[in-house]
Amino acid sequence: MSNLLIITLITLDLQLQTPMYLFLKNLSLLDVFLVSVPIPKFIVNNLTHNTSISILGCASHVLLMTSFSAGEIFVLTAMSYDRYVAIYCPLHYEVFRSGGTCALMAGVSWVTGGLFGAVYTVGTFSMPFCGSNVIPQFFCDVSSLLRMSCSETRMIVYVSIGLGMCLGMSCFICIMICYISIFSTVLKIPTTKTLSRAFSTCLPHLIVLTLFMTTACFVDLKPPSNSPSVTERLLSVIYTVVPPTVNPVIYSLRNKDMKQALLRLLHRTHGQNSHFM
Repeated sequence: MSNLLIITLITLDLQLQTPMYLFLKNLSLLDVFLVSVPIPKFIVNNLTHNTSISILGCASHVLLMTSFSAGEIFVLTAMSYDRYVAIYCPLHYEVFRSGGTCALMAGVSWVTGGLFGAVYTVGTFSMPFCGSNVIPQFFCDVSSLLRMSCSETRMIVYVSIGLGMCLGMSCFICIMICYISIFSTVLKIPTTKTLSRAFSTCLPHLIVLTLFMTTACFVDLKPPSNSPSVTERLLSVIYTVVPPTVNPVIYSLRNKDMKQALLRLLHRTHGQNSHFM
């Protein structure tokens, strides 16, 4: 609900039509889509006591979760670069924001995430399966599918995993470089409010990103096991649910501009209701 609120406010409020909020809107969309892949199926399975899933449904899980996860990492990288240009190179920021660069970066993030998810899914489901058909998770994870595979050749899957690791680490390094530059610039400004605002946004961003990437690596790269521990299942929940829940709090709901946009929306809604009455 918080992500949907953010999407609505940024879409309707003209004062939020800036690069930063464009990226926040895309991040919220990815968060909504990511959490909407496994959770509804999990709820339906518990209500109907039917824990089965089709091959097509399982492939959809892998495709969509991989695509949205990769897209989220790319969008977070674009967000950090946007903040880097705004703070470290303010004279170039008007050119950056007016040339369609931000929309292009957001679009590339979606497309690249989708392409990576497609390659990852095709590589996984091109293998024959002959083992146990029980997936000991609440969504189709690749490690369980590898355990079910009877193929000796898994080169496509391992290449996809290696490519994903390289892309993820590259994004993480880019984000760290941007934030180090931001911190070094902000520390030169003797304003407690500016310093506090920068650290209150950047540090939680780094913590959530690190949590997301480490849990994702653990879920996707751990050796296949027939009975995952409670810790493994907890990490799967953290990887799937926590970032979409925490991101709105870090980036938007504490934001003064978002609060004012919400007040303006409520005021307009109240005015329309009063007029109709």
